[in-house]
Amino acid sequence: MGKITVETCEIEGLKVITPTVFGDERGYFVETYHYNDYKEAGIDQIFVQDNQSSSVKNVLRGLHFQIQFPQDKLVRVISGEVFDVAVDLRPGSATYGKWHGVVLSAENKKQFFVPKNFAHGFLVLSDYAEFAYKCTDFYHPNEGGIRFDDPDIGVAWPILPGTELIMSDKDKKWGGLKEYTESKKNG
Repeated sequence: MGKITVETCEIEGLKVITPTVFGDERGYFVETYHYNDYKEAGIDQIFVQDNQSSSVKNVLRGLHFQIQFPQDKLVRVISGEVFDVAVDLRPGSATYGKWHGVVLSAENKKQFFVPKNFAHGFLVLSDYAEFAYKCTDFYHPNEGGIRFDDPDIGVAWPILPGTELIMSDKDKKWGGLKEYTESKKNG
């Protein structure tokens, strides 16, 4: 291995990856993904789709998940800085409803591996950010979500008082973890 450093999180399955950066007076070079290195680190997924989005400061996207076709995701920021969050929605998990957040930036070049059956979202901290991610399944229009500010989850978003968040209409309308859990029980 050696080209990446992998930190495990308190929630099993989540991983923060820091690649090795090779720099000199010209700039830098970094491998953003190498299957063999990731496989050795326990991330043995086949990614089939790459996505990229751009957002301005105070955009909050999430918390999203795919309902029928769950995806593993490997996320990173290529410009700017975001606070990235994953919430465990795995049935029977000891950490169900728990969250983990990490700052991803163009500067720190960290990546966040988010397994299937986690809700995912991020808040843009910089004036502008470009967010890129790999997925293990193709996009299907059957997305679900949970409110970003659900008190039952309690994500500590770094939102300054008086900040006006920029969110999609659907992200403003998601229910909470209790509603999601009930809907899963009722099936």
